[in-house]
Amino acid sequence: MSATLSIGIQTRNRPDALRACLRSLDRLSSLEPEVFVFDDASEPPAEVTAGDVRPGVRFVRGAGGSAVGRNRLVQQASADFVLLLDDDTLVLDARAVEEALAIVTRDPQVGAIAFAQANGDGTPWHAAMQPSTADEPSLIPAFIGFAHLVRRSAFLELGGYRELFQYHGEEKELCLRLLDAGYTTVYLPQARIAHVTDPQSRDLCRYLRLVSRNDCFNSLYNDPLSRMLWMVPARLVLYTRMRRGWKVDDPGGLPWLIREVTRHLPEVWAQRRPVSRATLARWRALQRTRHPYYAPGTEPRA
Repeated sequence: MSATLSIGIQTRNRPDALRACLRSLDRLSSLEPEVFVFDDASEPPAEVTAGDVRPGVRFVRGAGGSAVGRNRLVQQASADFVLLLDDDTLVLDARAVEEALAIVTRDPQVGAIAFAQANGDGTPWHAAMQPSTADEPSLIPAFIGFAHLVRRSAFLELGGYRELFQYHGEEKELCLRLLDAGYTTVYLPQARIAHVTDPQSRDLCRYLRLVSRNDCFNSLYNDPLSRMLWMVPARLVLYTRMRRGWKVDDPGGLPWLIREVTRHLPEVWAQRRPVSRATLARWRALQRTRHPYYAPGTEPRA
Protein backbone atom coordinates (compact mmCIF):
# COMPACT_ATOMS: atom_id res chain seq x y z
CA MET A 1 0.00 0.00 0.00
CA SER A 2 1.39 3.39 -0.98
CA ALA A 3 1.88 6.10 1.63
CA THR A 4 -0.74 8.82 2.13
CA LEU A 5 2.01 11.37 2.54
CA SER A 6 5.65 11.61 1.59
CA ILE A 7 7.96 13.92 3.55
CA GLY A 8 11.16 15.30 2.09
CA ILE A 9 13.79 17.12 4.15
CA GLN A 10 16.83 18.81 2.71
CA THR A 11 19.93 19.28 4.80
CA ARG A 12 23.51 20.44 4.62
CA ASN A 13 25.96 20.23 7.52
CA ARG A 14 23.35 20.80 10.24
CA PRO A 15 23.17 17.43 12.03
CA ASP A 16 21.62 18.76 15.24
CA ALA A 17 18.86 20.55 13.36
CA LEU A 18 18.19 17.49 11.19
CA ARG A 19 17.90 15.18 14.19
CA ALA A 20 15.44 17.56 15.86
CA CYS A 21 13.40 17.81 12.66
CA LEU A 22 13.27 14.02 12.30
CA ARG A 23 12.19 13.60 15.93
CA SER A 24 9.35 16.07 15.41
CA LEU A 25 7.90 13.81 12.71
CA ASP A 26 6.75 11.46 15.47
CA ARG A 27 3.77 13.80 15.73
CA LEU A 28 2.70 12.60 12.28
CA SER A 29 2.93 8.90 13.07
CA SER A 30 -0.81 8.39 12.50
CA LEU A 31 -0.29 9.32 8.83
CA GLU A 32 2.45 6.70 8.43
CA PRO A 33 4.49 8.90 6.08
CA GLU A 34 7.47 7.76 4.09
CA VAL A 35 10.45 10.02 4.84
CA PHE A 36 13.35 11.02 2.62
CA VAL A 37 16.34 13.24 3.35
CA PHE A 38 18.29 14.97 0.59
CA ASP A 39 21.84 15.38 1.84
CA ASP A 40 23.40 18.29 -0.04
CA ALA A 41 27.01 17.12 0.20
CA SER A 42 27.25 17.21 4.02
CA GLU A 43 30.57 16.19 5.55
CA PRO A 44 30.35 13.82 7.27
CA PRO A 45 27.28 12.47 5.44
CA ALA A 46 23.93 13.16 7.08
CA GLU A 47 23.12 9.45 7.09
CA VAL A 48 26.03 8.96 9.49
CA THR A 49 25.36 11.90 11.81
CA ALA A 50 21.58 11.37 11.95
CA GLY A 51 22.11 8.00 13.63
CA ASP A 52 18.98 6.00 14.38
CA VAL A 53 16.77 8.95 15.34
CA ARG A 54 14.10 7.74 12.93
CA PRO A 55 14.44 4.23 11.51
CA GLY A 56 13.31 3.77 7.93
CA VAL A 57 14.40 7.18 6.66
CA ARG A 58 15.85 6.97 3.16
CA PHE A 59 18.78 9.23 2.36
CA VAL A 60 19.46 10.68 -1.08
CA ARG A 61 22.93 12.19 -1.44
CA GLY A 62 23.69 14.84 -4.00
CA ALA A 63 24.63 18.50 -4.45
CA GLY A 64 23.28 21.63 -6.04
CA GLY A 65 21.13 23.55 -3.58
CA SER A 66 17.52 23.61 -2.47
CA ALA A 67 16.00 23.58 -5.96
CA VAL A 68 17.90 20.41 -6.86
CA GLY A 69 17.20 18.78 -3.49
CA ARG A 70 13.47 19.38 -3.60
CA ASN A 71 13.24 18.02 -7.13
CA ARG A 72 15.01 14.82 -6.11
CA LEU A 73 12.79 14.42 -3.06
CA VAL A 74 9.56 14.74 -5.04
CA GLN A 75 10.88 12.36 -7.69
CA GLN A 76 11.68 9.76 -5.03
CA ALA A 77 8.29 10.07 -3.33
CA SER A 78 5.48 7.61 -3.99
CA ALA A 79 2.57 9.49 -2.36
CA ASP A 80 0.29 11.91 -4.19
CA PHE A 81 1.28 14.72 -1.82
CA VAL A 82 4.74 15.68 -0.59
CA LEU A 83 5.54 17.79 2.47
CA LEU A 84 8.86 19.54 1.83
CA LEU A 85 10.74 20.79 4.89
CA ASP A 86 14.01 22.57 5.56
CA ASP A 87 16.15 20.88 8.19
CA ASP A 88 15.63 23.78 10.63
CA THR A 89 11.88 23.14 10.92
CA LEU A 90 9.85 21.32 13.55
CA VAL A 91 6.40 19.82 13.11
CA LEU A 92 4.40 21.12 16.08
CA ASP A 93 1.27 19.00 15.76
CA ALA A 94 -0.50 16.78 13.27
CA ARG A 95 -3.43 19.14 12.75
CA ALA A 96 -1.49 21.54 10.53
CA VAL A 97 -0.54 18.81 8.07
CA GLU A 98 -3.91 17.05 8.29
CA GLU A 99 -5.70 20.30 7.41
CA ALA A 100 -3.41 20.82 4.42
CA LEU A 101 -3.96 17.25 3.25
CA ALA A 102 -7.73 17.59 3.57
CA ILE A 103 -7.77 20.68 1.34
CA VAL A 104 -5.42 19.42 -1.35
CA THR A 105 -7.21 16.05 -1.45
CA ARG A 106 -10.70 17.44 -1.99
CA ASP A 107 -9.78 20.29 -4.34
CA PRO A 108 -7.82 19.23 -7.46
CA GLN A 109 -7.24 22.89 -8.33
CA VAL A 110 -4.87 23.36 -5.38
CA GLY A 111 -1.26 22.82 -6.43
CA ALA A 112 0.48 23.82 -3.20
CA ILE A 113 -0.20 24.66 0.44
CA ALA A 114 1.71 27.30 2.41
CA PHE A 115 2.20 27.03 6.17
CA ALA A 116 2.68 29.77 8.75
CA GLN A 117 6.12 30.29 10.29
CA ALA A 118 6.24 29.81 14.06
CA ASN A 119 8.75 29.79 16.88
CA GLY A 120 9.68 26.58 18.61
CA ASP A 121 6.99 27.18 21.24
CA GLY A 122 4.29 27.49 18.58
CA THR A 123 3.84 31.27 18.70
CA PRO A 124 3.55 32.70 15.17
CA TRP A 125 6.09 34.98 13.58
CA HIS A 126 4.99 38.54 12.81
CA ALA A 127 2.41 38.76 10.01
CA ALA A 128 4.91 40.59 7.79
CA MET A 129 7.13 37.48 7.87
CA GLN A 130 4.35 35.14 6.71
CA PRO A 131 3.28 34.14 3.19
CA SER A 132 0.33 36.51 3.68
CA THR A 133 -1.07 38.88 6.30
CA ALA A 134 -4.44 37.10 6.01
CA ASP A 135 -5.88 35.52 9.13
CA GLU A 136 -8.04 32.95 7.32
CA PRO A 137 -7.34 30.40 4.55
CA SER A 138 -6.48 32.47 1.49
CA LEU A 139 -5.21 32.37 -2.06
CA ILE A 140 -1.68 33.76 -2.33
CA PRO A 141 0.88 34.32 -5.10
CA ALA A 142 3.63 32.16 -3.56
CA PHE A 143 4.59 30.11 -0.51
CA ILE A 144 7.73 30.36 1.61
CA GLY A 145 9.95 27.35 1.00
CA PHE A 146 10.75 26.50 4.62
CA ALA A 147 7.70 24.20 4.70
CA HIS A 148 5.20 23.56 1.92
CA LEU A 149 2.97 20.79 0.65
CA VAL A 150 2.86 20.10 -3.10
CA ARG A 151 0.64 18.04 -5.34
CA ARG A 152 3.19 15.66 -6.79
CA SER A 153 1.49 15.26 -10.17
CA ALA A 154 1.33 19.04 -10.74
CA PHE A 155 4.91 19.50 -9.57
CA LEU A 156 6.21 16.87 -11.99
CA GLU A 157 3.95 18.08 -14.80
CA LEU A 158 5.67 21.47 -14.65
CA GLY A 159 9.17 20.04 -14.28
CA GLY A 160 9.54 21.06 -10.64
CA TYR A 161 11.92 23.79 -9.55
CA ARG A 162 14.34 25.46 -11.94
CA GLU A 163 17.59 23.88 -10.80
CA LEU A 164 19.61 26.75 -12.22
CA PHE A 165 18.25 28.89 -9.38
CA GLN A 166 19.98 26.77 -6.70
CA TYR A 167 18.73 28.90 -3.79
CA HIS A 168 16.35 31.84 -3.28
CA GLY A 169 13.43 32.78 -5.50
CA GLU A 170 12.72 29.31 -6.88
CA GLU A 171 9.42 29.10 -4.94
CA LYS A 172 8.02 32.27 -6.50
CA GLU A 173 8.92 31.12 -9.99
CA LEU A 174 7.31 27.71 -9.51
CA CYS A 175 4.11 29.25 -8.11
CA LEU A 176 3.86 31.54 -11.14
CA ARG A 177 3.96 28.52 -13.43
CA LEU A 178 1.44 26.69 -11.24
CA LEU A 179 -0.93 29.65 -11.60
CA ASP A 180 -0.44 29.70 -15.37
CA ALA A 181 -1.27 25.97 -15.50
CA GLY A 182 -4.56 26.52 -13.64
CA TYR A 183 -3.48 25.65 -10.08
CA THR A 184 -3.77 27.77 -6.96
CA THR A 185 -1.57 28.18 -3.88
CA VAL A 186 -3.42 28.28 -0.56
CA TYR A 187 -2.13 29.72 2.72
CA LEU A 188 -3.33 28.29 6.04
CA PRO A 189 -2.45 30.84 8.76
CA GLN A 190 -3.44 28.51 11.61
CA ALA A 191 -1.34 25.64 10.24
CA ARG A 192 1.95 26.46 11.92
CA ILE A 193 5.32 24.79 11.51
CA ALA A 194 8.26 25.98 13.57
CA HIS A 195 11.14 27.58 11.69
CA VAL A 196 14.09 27.59 14.06
CA THR A 197 16.52 29.67 12.03
CA ASP A 198 20.13 30.54 12.74
CA PRO A 199 20.52 34.28 12.00
CA GLN A 200 24.27 33.81 11.55
CA SER A 201 23.77 31.34 8.70
CA ARG A 202 22.64 33.91 6.12
CA ASP A 203 25.29 35.67 4.04
CA LEU A 204 23.61 38.92 2.96
CA CYS A 205 26.00 39.47 0.08
CA ARG A 206 25.39 36.00 -1.35
CA TYR A 207 21.66 36.26 -0.69
CA LEU A 208 21.37 39.57 -2.54
CA ARG A 209 23.34 38.30 -5.51
CA LEU A 210 21.31 35.12 -5.89
CA VAL A 211 17.93 36.79 -5.39
CA SER A 212 18.77 39.42 -8.01
CA ARG A 213 20.15 36.88 -10.48
CA ASN A 214 17.18 34.59 -10.07
CA ASP A 215 14.70 37.44 -10.50
CA CYS A 216 16.40 38.11 -13.85
CA PHE A 217 16.12 34.42 -14.74
CA ASN A 218 12.46 34.44 -13.74
CA SER A 219 11.75 37.26 -16.15
CA LEU A 220 13.72 35.61 -18.95
CA TYR A 221 11.90 32.31 -18.46
CA ASN A 222 8.37 33.59 -17.96
CA ASP A 223 7.68 37.21 -18.91
CA PRO A 224 6.12 38.18 -22.25
CA LEU A 225 8.76 39.78 -24.45
CA SER A 226 7.66 43.39 -24.01
CA ARG A 227 7.72 43.02 -20.21
CA MET A 228 10.99 41.09 -20.17
CA LEU A 229 12.81 43.83 -22.11
CA TRP A 230 12.38 46.29 -19.27
CA MET A 231 12.15 43.93 -16.30
CA VAL A 232 15.67 42.52 -16.60
CA PRO A 233 17.37 45.97 -16.61
CA ALA A 234 15.02 47.01 -13.79
CA ARG A 235 16.20 44.06 -11.70
CA LEU A 236 19.81 45.11 -12.19
CA VAL A 237 18.97 48.63 -11.02
CA LEU A 238 17.05 47.23 -8.07
CA TYR A 239 20.09 45.19 -7.04
CA THR A 240 22.13 48.39 -6.78
CA ARG A 241 19.44 50.11 -4.73
CA MET A 242 19.06 47.14 -2.39
CA ARG A 243 22.83 46.89 -1.91
CA ARG A 244 22.96 50.53 -0.89
CA GLY A 245 19.84 50.34 1.26
CA TRP A 246 21.05 47.24 3.09
CA LYS A 247 24.60 48.65 3.32
CA VAL A 248 26.03 45.49 1.75
CA ASP A 249 29.69 45.77 0.77
CA ASP A 250 29.75 44.02 -2.60
CA PRO A 251 31.74 46.09 -5.12
CA GLY A 252 31.96 43.22 -7.62
CA GLY A 253 28.31 42.27 -7.35
CA LEU A 254 26.90 44.04 -10.41
CA PRO A 255 29.60 42.74 -12.81
CA TRP A 256 29.06 39.24 -11.37
CA LEU A 257 25.32 39.54 -11.88
CA ILE A 258 25.69 40.66 -15.51
CA ARG A 259 28.16 37.82 -16.22
CA GLU A 260 25.83 35.24 -14.68
CA VAL A 261 22.81 36.37 -16.68
CA THR A 262 24.84 36.56 -19.89
CA ARG A 263 26.52 33.19 -19.35
CA HIS A 264 23.26 31.34 -18.79
CA LEU A 265 21.19 33.25 -21.35
CA PRO A 266 21.31 30.54 -24.10
CA GLU A 267 20.24 27.85 -21.62
CA VAL A 268 17.43 29.93 -20.15
CA TRP A 269 16.22 31.15 -23.54
CA ALA A 270 15.96 27.59 -24.84
CA GLN A 271 13.57 26.77 -21.99
CA ARG A 272 11.64 30.04 -22.15
CA ARG A 273 7.87 29.56 -22.00
CA PRO A 274 6.20 32.94 -21.30
CA VAL A 275 3.11 32.85 -19.12
CA SER A 276 -0.05 34.53 -20.35
CA ARG A 277 -0.86 38.14 -19.64
CA ALA A 278 -3.99 36.94 -17.86
CA THR A 279 -1.76 34.97 -15.50
CA LEU A 280 0.36 38.05 -14.79
CA ALA A 281 -2.80 40.04 -14.11
CA ARG A 282 -4.01 37.41 -11.63
CA TRP A 283 -0.54 37.31 -10.02
CA ARG A 284 -0.52 41.09 -9.58
CA ALA A 285 -4.04 40.98 -8.15
CA LEU A 286 -2.88 38.48 -5.53
CA GLN A 287 0.13 40.63 -4.69
CA ARG A 288 -1.77 43.88 -4.17
CA THR A 289 -4.77 42.55 -2.23
CA ARG A 290 -5.02 41.15 1.26
CA HIS A 291 -5.59 37.92 -0.64
CA PRO A 292 -9.02 36.46 -1.31
CA TYR A 293 -10.61 34.00 1.08
CA TYR A 294 -10.10 30.43 -0.06
CA ALA A 295 -12.99 28.06 -0.63
CA PRO A 296 -12.87 24.94 -2.84
CA GLY A 297 -13.03 25.94 -6.48
CA THR A 298 -12.21 29.62 -5.96
CA GLU A 299 -9.91 31.27 -8.45
CA PRO A 300 -7.78 34.40 -8.20
CA ARG A 301 -9.29 37.21 -10.24
CA ALA A 302 -7.56 40.13 -11.91
